Amino acid sequence: MMRFDRHSTAMQVARHANLDGCQIVLTGGSSGIGEETARALALTGAEIVLGVRDVAKGEAVARNISGRIRVAELNLSDLDSVIAFANGITGPVQRLIANAGVSRTPEAHLSNGLDVRFATNHLGHFLLAHRLHPQMVDQGARIVMLSSAAHKGCPVHLDDLQWLAREHSDGMAYAESKSANILFAQEASRRWAADRITANAVLPGSALTGLQRYHGEALKRRIGFIRDDGSVDPMVKSAEQAAATTLWATVAPELEGRGGLVLEDCAEALPVGPDTHAWSGFDARVADPATATALWDHSVELIRTLAGDGALASPS
Repeated sequence: MMRFDRHSTAMQVARHANLDGCQIVLTGGSSGIGEETARALALTGAEIVLGVRDVAKGEAVARNISGRIRVAELNLSDLDSVIAFANGITGPVQRLIANAGVSRTPEAHLSNGLDVRFATNHLGHFLLAHRLHPQMVDQGARIVMLSSAAHKGCPVHLDDLQWLAREHSDGMAYAESKSANILFAQEASRRWAADRITANAVLPGSALTGLQRYHGEALKRRIGFIRDDGSVDPMVKSAEQAAATTLWATVAPELEGRGGLVLEDCAEALPVGPDTHAWSGFDARVADPATATALWDHSVELIRTLAGDGALASPS
């Protein structure tokens, strides 16, 4: 069994894996961590479907990767787009990697009232997993949810998922959506265990990617990505390194049949302690089973309200 750590890259992990014959659905594969994930997955022999908002950009990435890659349009904040994307995927699905995400954006809420981060990072992926569920049943399928260290200290507020009652905060809304990713992994693993589907959440580590395109220089300095002298903090990973745990969650034989975990640096994440770095560790306080169940039920009702009773089920 190979050992990897926070310095490992996605390519290093992929070189020891064989996923020939597997179909992998990867969201947000046109830049950053997603692009490096796609590049490494191609080494495993898998057939990859990239779900991207900008198809031209996704196709440019695909042309630079040697492998079996198909690109399709996917806007996770638009439930109709999620349904159309899922309907275009045929055959069994062995892996779903929920990589796409947004943090700060010019707008706070969508026209339907959903917070942009909640809609994109959680609800869109929640619907996609349900639409692909029949194709994952009995495949030994794995769902990989990209969370973030931002989840720490930020439990989901079930009474205000859309940030309508509280003063809106992009940063806190993003953090809660990342807690929601962890809760989804736990609850999906519980509900779909009989279907041989597992889901785990990944803390990729801090990396400077397109996720921060609206952060601005001052915020990057305040967060600590950029130090006073203008250099990048040594704790910041490259996109290749940040994608390594995603690959490990996707291919590691020791994770076969194991779900509901939070993974970091190609291992199970360590619990938060007094000496834990701000960008590391798993805060179990955000992830109690009762909240996971309640969030699942709330998400089902939201989708039914916004997209109709049949939205969660794939066509027969």
